[in-house]
Order: sequence, then C-alpha cells, then structure tokens
Amino acid sequence: MCLILFSWNSHPDYSLVVAANRDEFYERPTQALDWWTDHQTILGSRDNADVLGMRGTALGLSLDGKFSAITNIRAPSEKNPDLRTRGELTAKFLSQKLSIEEFIHAQQKSFMQYNGFNLLTADLSKPEKPQLCWTSNRMLMGGKIRQRKVVHPVTIDPGIYGLSNAMLDTPWPKVRQGVAQFAQAIAMDQGKFNHPEHYFKFLNNPSAFPDSELPATGVNQDWERALSPLFIKTEHYGTRSSTLLRIRKDGSFQMIERRFDQSDKYESTSIEGQLQRSEQIDR
Repeated sequence: MCLILFSWNSHPDYSLVVAANRDEFYERPTQALDWWTDHQTILGSRDNADVLGMRGTALGLSLDGKFSAITNIRAPSEKNPDLRTRGELTAKFLSQKLSIEEFIHAQQKSFMQYNGFNLLTADLSKPEKPQLCWTSNRMLMGGKIRQRKVVHPVTIDPGIYGLSNAMLDTPWPKVRQGVAQFAQAIAMDQGKFNHPEHYFKFLNNPSAFPDSELPATGVNQDWERALSPLFIKTEHYGTRSSTLLRIRKDGSFQMIERRFDQSDKYESTSIEGQLQRSEQIDR
C-alpha cells in the first residue's frame, strides 16, 4: 500500500478513520476483503502471492480491537527480493494476543529480515485507553534512508496524518494533497457511516504533480512522475484497491474496499459490524 491517510481521535464520533490506496503489480494475486478462514476474527484483503513468510494484508482489523496497516519504504538501491514479505507483520500483530509494545519487542530481532517498512498498529480493546503507534525499521539520516538497528514504536497523538513510502508525514505532494482533502471529508462526516464517496472521490484522483514538486527517491524521473498521483495507473502497476475504514467510539465499524483492475471498472465489498460481533454486506 502506498498511501494511508488516517484520523486518530480527532472526530467527535470516530476513534479511527482510515482512507488508503494499495499500489501493486496487477498480476500479483490478492484475495478480496473478507474474514480470514484460518483466523476468523481478522478482517481484510490478503496477499495470495508465493512469498517467504505468513500471508498478510496491507490493512486489517481484528474483532478484539486491533488494527494494523503497512507501507513499503521506497529505496530501490537497498531492495532485497529474498527477504520476508512485509505483509506478514500485519498478520502477526492481528493474530497474536500481545500489546503493541510486547509485539514490537518480540519482533525486534526479526526486523532486519524485511525490506524497509512503515507499520501502523492500533489497540482499541480498551476504550478508555486506546493506542496507535507508528514503527519503522528505517530512518532518515543526512537526506538518505538508513537501516534502524533498534526499533521502537512511536505513539501517535490525536490528529490527522499521511503516510506514503517515506517516513510518517514526509511532505510528498500526494501526502500533502491527500491530508488536506481527507481533513475536508472528515469535517463533513456526521459519524453515521454515510457518504463514503467523499473519501473515494479524492482517493481516485489520477492527476500527476509537476516535475518541480516530485521527490527524488532513487527511481528515474518517468517513474517518479507515474508514481506521484494519489491513484496510480500504468500498464503493469497501479492502485489495486482503495479502502475506507471507520471505527466509532462505541466499537461499531465499517470497512469498504474498492478493487480495481487495468480497466476503469471496480468491484466493491462493504462489511459492517461491532467489535466482537459483525455482519457482511456486499454491494
């Protein structure tokens, strides 16, 4: 996933709102949003590729109140195709009975086995003390991405944030524009799970940014330009899905996924329910 916009305890009715685009090669097999057959309390799409490690998800929710999402860090010069799939980190967090701190501590020695990642982990199991953290195995030093030897979760304060393929809130054009439009959608949201189009409309924006605004991430200029929109579309690679997750403070939630292929058509699944109890609605 290449863009995650999220609101944490900054809406009177929602604890968490997430609007996200997952970018991937069209040929990579992925299961649609659903409850997992081997972990029936976990909700999310699921990677079906032949990878090293547990098949995971770019964004998922568990009925016991855990949320997790991940993006890769764009650093082509250090990418190692033989390392473990980063999506398994979300699957591990959602399927284990560990707090955020316990999970990060338990995984500490394994983080070097993954290419660069940003990991969001939330625990809503205790309504009086909800927690959201950002964790990365990379750091920005001297304008360059470096490996982080010791990984600690960073607690997220209430607010609205954007995360792409660099550090949290790195002001790439898509992040700046996405956060601004996301904030407008949050302001119009009455907390009743209605008008999802307010979010999907800006997530579906394919407009590239001027070359003068593009970051230098190690790919050529044509790719920087192609990867700059909120919604990416190239011959073999693009935005495969857009996801909206809204969790109310009373524990009720709604997750909607729109899945795209190389044409302009999409399929949609919406699942609504209550933490510890849920029902599916396909539309």
